Formats: sequence, C-alpha cells, structure tokens
Amino acid sequence: METMEQQTENMERLYKQGLRLEYLTVGYNIVEAALSIVFGHIAGSIALVGFGLDSIVESLSGFVLIWRLRMHGKVSEEEEERVEHRAMRFVALTFFVLGAYVLYQSVRKLVIREIPDPSLAGILIAAVSLIVMPLLTLRKLKVGRAIGSEALVADAKETMACAFLSVALILGLGLNFLFGLWQADAVAGLVIFVFLFREGWESWNEASEP
Repeated sequence: METMEQQTENMERLYKQGLRLEYLTVGYNIVEAALSIVFGHIAGSIALVGFGLDSIVESLSGFVLIWRLRMHGKVSEEEEERVEHRAMRFVALTFFVLGAYVLYQSVRKLVIREIPDPSLAGILIAAVSLIVMPLLTLRKLKVGRAIGSEALVADAKETMACAFLSVALILGLGLNFLFGLWQADAVAGLVIFVFLFREGWESWNEASEP
C-alpha cells in the first residue's frame, strides 16, 4: 500500500507527464500549422490552409492547459477556473473567426471555379497527423484520468478530433491529387468549417458554465 508521500510523488510525476504531453502537442501543432499554411498557399488549397489554422487554435488551447497544469497547487481553484473560462472564450471566438474565413474561401472557390494544384506535401502532413494524434490522445487520456483532470481529458478528445479532421483533409487532397477532382478540396474546407464552428460552440458553452 502506498504511503501519503509516495502518492504525492506519483501525482507530481503524472502532472509532469501531462505537461510534457502538452508541450509536445503545442510544438507539433505549431510546426504543422506553419507547413500546412505555407503549402496550402502554394497549392491554393483552402482545406490545407484551414487545417493549418485549426492547428494554431489547438496550440492556443494547449497553452491554456499548460498554464493550468503549471499552476496546480500554486493558486486557488477559483482563480484557475476564472482565468481558464476567460481563455476558453478567447479560443472559442478564434474558432468562429477562422471558421468564417474557411467558409468564405471554400464557397468562393466553388463559385468562381478556382482550381487548386495537387499537393502531395499536404497529403503527407495529414498522414503524419493521423499517426501522431491518436498516440497523443491515448497518453493524455491515461494521465488525465489518473490525476482526475477533466481539462486534460477534454483536451485529449480534442486531439483525437484533429485525427478525424486529417481524414477529411486526406480525402479532399487525395481526390484532387489522384483524380483531378478539384471540388473535393473546397468540400473538405466546408467539413473543416463545420468542425471549427462546433469546437468554438462547445468551448463557448464550457466557458459559460459556472
């Protein structure tokens, strides 16, 4: 049976694991965002640019959770929740703004028939994300449940949602790359818009809870 000291040490170790996972997630998302936006602009792919914009918002969410984990035991729970709610509202508004941009660009490309170039780089970016994100999700779920952190568990589910988003991106870019179905890129952009809006709505509602 563990002593109180051993339990405390184990919890501290788990919190450090959680922090490392968040640092890794943020770092990966920043690189993914930069590559997606650059190659998206080169190819004229709104789906790939939208995927990169989503990675930026995910990084912002990661920074919020890093703050929460680092402040554990240093400030009151009320203070943690108050600041987190403000940060979550900011993130929610960012989701809405980026979603509106992706929606506008997707519809515009369909209307004026702006055909994007095939992007093998974009397909590779999405494929790597489809491998990395589920692995991060499993580790976050394990640590989050062990320390009783609802925030970390919720972040893990958001990370998994990014993996599903990668599937939509691969389909959109793949159909254009293999078969020249340029409309698939804009349709994938619309899927990303729905995802961004849904995430923004959920973040706003969570921030509004007492």
